[in-house]
Amino acid sequence: MMIRPQQRKEKERLRMIAELRAGQRVIFAGGLIGTITEAKDATFLVEIAPKVSVEIARGAVSRVLKDGEAASLDEAK
Repeated sequence: MMIRPQQRKEKERLRMIAELRAGQRVIFAGGLIGTITEAKDATFLVEIAPKVSVEIARGAVSRVLKDGEAASLDEAK
C-alpha cells in the first residue's frame, strides 16, 4: 500500500511520461541519456549517440532534462 505522497509523486511521473515528445532529452532508470526521436504507444526510440538508436520502454524514464541542462549522477533521482 502506497501512502499519499508516494501516490502523488507516481501520478506526476506518469503524467510526465505521457507528455514526452520527440526532441526531448531524458535520463532512463538504467542510466542511459538520450534524445527521443520517436514516441510509440509503449516505447520510445531514443538516440543515445550519433546514428545509434535504441528502443526503450516508457516506464524506464527517470526524468526529463531541460534545454541546456547537463546530466550528472547526483541529479538523477
